[in-house]
Amino acid sequence: MRQAACHRGDATLDIETKTQDGVKVVKLKGRLSIGPALERFNAAMTELLSEGHNRIILDLEEVPAIDSTGIGMLVRFLTTTKRSGGAIRLLKPSKFTVQALKMVGLLNLFAIFEELPQAVASFQ
Repeated sequence: MRQAACHRGDATLDIETKTQDGVKVVKLKGRLSIGPALERFNAAMTELLSEGHNRIILDLEEVPAIDSTGIGMLVRFLTTTKRSGGAIRLLKPSKFTVQALKMVGLLNLFAIFEELPQAVASFQ
């Protein structure tokens, strides 16, 4: 399991990556908003994609907020994974995250799951 953290004031984002049944599970903890946190998320996702991983579950249970830059990055990575025959699933997004995606008309782009086994099984 790989771990990385980005700290600056309250702009902290912890990232843990593990593999389950050939699917990368990326657990995020902290705000997904512009600045160092989003730069770290971008680097982690870019690294996964460059290694050929295109079946990714983003565990957003501990992400209380996401801003427009974070949403844009989610959509960009979703597009990249789909081009290579994969997908990104969202696991346990907060009510705020769901509302933010709905508000900008992008909620329907993502498959959302409340349980990890179902999210992993959706790739089989």
